[in-house]
Amino acid sequence: MIHPALLFNLGMQELLVIMIVILLLFGGKKIPELMRGMGKGIREFNNAKNSLESEIKDGIREAERKEVDKKVER
Repeated sequence: MIHPALLFNLGMQELLVIMIVILLLFGGKKIPELMRGMGKGIREFNNAKNSLESEIKDGIREAERKEVDKKVER
């Protein structure tokens, strides 16, 4: 798995500055609430992604099954 910091090519200094800015903007009391909201959003996104992936795989299996049935009928 790719580390999130590497995705944007951020070093420790940049991450520290970003964390300080977030702390100043939202305050210490709002950060846990913000993180919970982000966690819920990520979880919902992953659930939707997994659901879509499952539907696509089911569709592919169904198409393959129909193709095999056609070959068997011949």
